[in-house]
Amino acid sequence: MSVRRLAEKQPDSFAFGSEYAERAKKIIAKYPAGRQASAVIPLLDLAQRQEGWVSQPAIECVAEMLEMPSIRVLEVATFYTMFNLHPVGKTHIQVCTSLSCTLRGANDVVKACKEKLGVGLGQTTADGAFTVSEVECAGACVNAPVFAVGDDYYEDLDYDSAGKVIDALKRGEKPPMGSQSGRDGAAPAGEPTSLTADPTHVPPMQDLAAAKAAFEKAKAEAEAAKAAGGKG
Repeated sequence: MSVRRLAEKQPDSFAFGSEYAERAKKIIAKYPAGRQASAVIPLLDLAQRQEGWVSQPAIECVAEMLEMPSIRVLEVATFYTMFNLHPVGKTHIQVCTSLSCTLRGANDVVKACKEKLGVGLGQTTADGAFTVSEVECAGACVNAPVFAVGDDYYEDLDYDSAGKVIDALKRGEKPPMGSQSGRDGAAPAGEPTSLTADPTHVPPMQDLAAAKAAFEKAKAEAEAAKAAGGKG
């Protein structure tokens, strides 16, 4: 994995707004005394949801709230690629280019992003409206290729469908998330290939009492036959 560094230009300060501060308190309260450091990832996520990215002042703020050395919070922020260490556009499109997505046509999705927005991977449009990033792995391999916009996944993309989603985003709309090929969730594409028979025939339930009685009878008959043979 490539080295991830903080942005050179940093804001002077960071503080959670009232809404996010309340959410942060509730998150911290979930952990026992002395274990508040466990809240580091959700608090960094809150900071990113408020600002769009994670800055050095945000890292220091989280460290102070959790009574952690700031270097430990920095280690977490720079390790996980879910955290943006540089400012991003208002709409952040994260294109998965891992093996599954690439085999299924991620390069065409990247091409659609470049042609529709005029920027490449890791770049932001001049008006600050869109950023396109490359990620690995989105964890939606069964519906590859895929890109994420915020918390929403757009799946089963190709060049045309990716372009349609981007056009809708540019118009300020929120296109329906999920599969863009029309399939139901992660169901197989096309017709079913297994379990195609109509399960109308239900096998009879086993009568355990009758089975036990038959076993005991057979056992008694075998013992009787053995005893009769011994007398002879």
